[in-house]
Amino acid sequence: MRILNVLFICLLTVSLNAKAALDIVITGGVDTARPVAVLPFTMEGNDPNQMQPADVISSDLRNSGKFSPLAVSAMPEQPKTVDDIHYQAWATKGVEAIVMGSVKPYGNGKYLVSFSLVDVMRGKVTGSNPQQLQNGTLVKGGSAVLDSRQAVITARQFRQYSHRISDIVYEKLTGERGAFLTRIAYVLVDHDDPDYPYRLMVSDYDGYNETMVTKAREPLMTPTWSPDGSKLAYVSFQNHKSEIFIQDLYTQSREKLTSFPGINGSPAWSPDGKKLAMVLSKDGNPEIYVMDLATKKETRVTNHYAIDTEPSWYPDSKSLVFTSERGGRPQLYRVDLATKAVKRLTFEGEQNLGGSITPDGKYLVMVNRTQGHYRIARQDLQTGTMQILTETQLDESPSLAPNGSMIIYATVYHGKKVLGLVSVDGRFQARLPARQGQVKAPAWSPFL
Repeated sequence: MRILNVLFICLLTVSLNAKAALDIVITGGVDTARPVAVLPFTMEGNDPNQMQPADVISSDLRNSGKFSPLAVSAMPEQPKTVDDIHYQAWATKGVEAIVMGSVKPYGNGKYLVSFSLVDVMRGKVTGSNPQQLQNGTLVKGGSAVLDSRQAVITARQFRQYSHRISDIVYEKLTGERGAFLTRIAYVLVDHDDPDYPYRLMVSDYDGYNETMVTKAREPLMTPTWSPDGSKLAYVSFQNHKSEIFIQDLYTQSREKLTSFPGINGSPAWSPDGKKLAMVLSKDGNPEIYVMDLATKKETRVTNHYAIDTEPSWYPDSKSLVFTSERGGRPQLYRVDLATKAVKRLTFEGEQNLGGSITPDGKYLVMVNRTQGHYRIARQDLQTGTMQILTETQLDESPSLAPNGSMIIYATVYHGKKVLGLVSVDGRFQARLPARQGQVKAPAWSPFL
């Protein structure tokens, strides 16, 4: 069994009993999810600081849209060890994998958390300790256990380590890296606070462990993460004009990056972390610029009489997607940073804006307007085929999870601005309303 060493960097200490600032409410897509089981972890001792990891892991897998964890009440058994599993009983339930584990006090406020991921079908066919031939010799191997690990953690690390387990399970079962140990940034607007109605917030992807980055009397807009997850760039109107700031999330130090006359907006960090794309109107018309963060030298990328805005990077850092009205209505274009050559990418629908490229470079995610409805959409960059992913109201500001599996976006529900989630294939949907105020401008962090 491997020992997993975990280093957690927390913005501040939080209570284990803290409620999520955003609640994930699943609205569709569970019917196509793969059935799995997350057994309640065996808990030794009566320490009130112990948290049940199975609750977080089940929520994570369900929130991915790809898995449907079996309810505890529907489980045919609750074995304590892998050797106790009756595989046929689980196979009859349609369960393809089981997550099981234990939590033991380790002294000095620490805990030993162990878990195993078990393949039900492999166990059903071969048993947990089958025999195989290797080089003509009969040996034990081919266990039904796909992964098994343990780690020593503190009480406040239960939720983070549970997300880590979810990441491991997700990757083992899908072949794709999990994104549960990530964070989201968003703007919270609460007009019940007359002094500081605008707040830039950061939370775990599922709304827990919310912290405030900054607050302001005037609007805050378009946060974007640095590739290492340590900083946020955003637009502030605190000085009664738009300015771009960069704030370090750990030291809380803040730097004013631009304060040119006119528009300073839509910052977007390059994947290599060396540059920031932005929209400036200091030379007249709103155009796309790229700033070298080491030298603070900005380079003009577009030059057109129409409005160019909302830059976003291709994964190779060599091109940008941007929104432009140069065709009459907002559509998405690509500009090569070396040659400045521009190519139109979207043609379907009345408008397409707010585009970003999935990490694998295969799809363009955007806001599509058709018959007056703003929806999140995905376009295959090779075939040009467009797929509408949402049916909510006034969808905007889509941001991709770092593994490209999910999109978080701003929408309207019952007259309030909330956040929505949709899988890139459109099958899974959820919303994240705030407990207080309204939320907008979400940005999903890189892998942390």
